[in-house]
Amino acid sequence: MLAAMKTIGGKAIGGLDRFQGTLIRPDDDGYDDARRLWNAAIDRRPALIARCVGANDAAVALEYAREAGLPISVRGGGHNVSGSALVDNGVVIDLSPMKRVEVDASRRLARVQPGARWGEVDAASQVHGLATPAGIVSDTGVAGLTVGGGFGWLSRRWGLTSDNLVSAEMLLADGSRARASSDENQDLFWAVQGGGGNFGIVTEFEFALHDLGTEVLAGPLLYREDQAREVFDAYREFVADAPNEASVYAQMRIAPTFDWVPPELRETKVLVLIACYAGDLDEGERVFVPLRRAITPAADLVKRKPYVAHQSMFDAGVPPGWGYYWKSHYLPPLTDDAVDVIVRFGWQMTSPTAFSLAFHLGGAIADRPADFSAASGRDAAHALNINASWTDGGREHRDIAWCREYAAAMQPHATGGVYMNFLHNDEGEARIRAAYGPHYDRLAEIKARFDPDNVFHSNQNIRPADGPPNHS
Repeated sequence: MLAAMKTIGGKAIGGLDRFQGTLIRPDDDGYDDARRLWNAAIDRRPALIARCVGANDAAVALEYAREAGLPISVRGGGHNVSGSALVDNGVVIDLSPMKRVEVDASRRLARVQPGARWGEVDAASQVHGLATPAGIVSDTGVAGLTVGGGFGWLSRRWGLTSDNLVSAEMLLADGSRARASSDENQDLFWAVQGGGGNFGIVTEFEFALHDLGTEVLAGPLLYREDQAREVFDAYREFVADAPNEASVYAQMRIAPTFDWVPPELRETKVLVLIACYAGDLDEGERVFVPLRRAITPAADLVKRKPYVAHQSMFDAGVPPGWGYYWKSHYLPPLTDDAVDVIVRFGWQMTSPTAFSLAFHLGGAIADRPADFSAASGRDAAHALNINASWTDGGREHRDIAWCREYAAAMQPHATGGVYMNFLHNDEGEARIRAAYGPHYDRLAEIKARFDPDNVFHSNQNIRPADGPPNHS
C-alpha cells in the first residue's frame, strides 16, 4: 500500500514510512467500506484513512496531516450521529482497529483502547460481575461516548461515563504525549470529561468499575396510544422520588416487529417505559410495584435478566446503515404542557423506525458539583432525543422536518442546554455553546493551551480563546 501512494490531495507524501497500520485512499479497494459510518446519511470522502494499530500510528498520521496542511478527524467507534469521524479531503485518524480491553478485577479498573465498543467492555467486565456506566446500545463506541460525558442505565447510580474515567493517555496537537488524571494535567483531565474530543486524541482510557453483579431487573412496559397521558402522570410521580438504583426511560414510537413485542402490539402506536434497577433485585421488585400497577400496561416485560442482555436489547432499533437525524434538549421535570407536546408530536413521524426517548437523569449525575467536569446537564431531569431514522440511508428524509418541528415545539419547555453527543452537524455555534453551558469559556482557555491552532475541529467545536476560527 505505501509503495503505491505518491500523493494525497495533490500533496507529496512524507513521513508515512513509519506507519504500521493500513493506509486507504479514494482509489483503493475497500475505500467505501472504510469510510462507512453508523449513520448512513453521512457521505464524506476523506483524502486518506489511516487505520492505526497503536498510538505510534496515530502520532505518525497526525504529524503527516499537520505537515501536509490537511484537515484532521478522529474515528473511534464511528457511532456519532453528526459524522464527525470523517472529514472531506482530509486525513481520518482511524482508531477502530485498536480494540483491546483489559480488566483488573482486583483493582476494579478497566483499560480500554479507543476503538472498542461498549459491548466489548461489558463482556470483559461482566465476567467478574463488574460494570461501569455506558450508553444504552452495545455498539456505541467507548471514545466518543466518554469524551462527550455519556449516560445510560447505570448513570443514576454511578454517574456519567466520564465521571468514572480514572485517566486518559493522550496524543496532543503538537505530537507530544500526556497522561490526564485527577493528579496529572488536571485541567486537561477536566476538559476531556465532556469536552467532546477538542483537546487531543485519547489512545487509552482507564475506567473505574463497580460491583453490579451480572443481573438487573429490567425491561419495557408497553402502553397503548389512549393510555399515554395517564401513563405520563404515573411516570412523573414515580421518577420524582425514584432511588438512584432505578432508571426509567419514556419512549414514543411505533411498536417494532421484534420477537419480544407481543404480536397484537406490533406496528401500533405505543408509549414504552423502559425500566432498569441496578441494585438488590428483591428491592427492585418492591420499588417498581407502584409504577407497574398504576396503569395496567398492554404488556409488562420487566424481569430479571443478564445486564448484557438488557444493554443489547435495543440494538436492533438503531443498527448501522440506516439514515439518522437527531434533535435534542435537556428538560426539567416534565410539566403538563411538555407532556402535551410529547404526546402531540410523538407519533407524527412517517417512518416506523423513528422515535423520541426521554432519558431519566438525576441521581448520582446530579450529586456531583456542577463544575466537577466539563460535562453538562447535571441539573436536568431528562434528556430528550428526537430520532428521525430511515432504513434506506441517504441524506434526506421527510421525517427530518418532523424532528425539527418537534424540537422547536419542545424548546419552551426545555432548560436551554443540550447533550453534546446528541447534536447533529447543522446546529450552529449558539447551540454548541449551549451544549457546554457555563463551562465554555474555561474550555476555550484550555483549548488555547493544548490546541491553539484548532487542529482538532471535526467535533462540536470549541474555538481556542483568542485563537483562529472554526475551520469548518
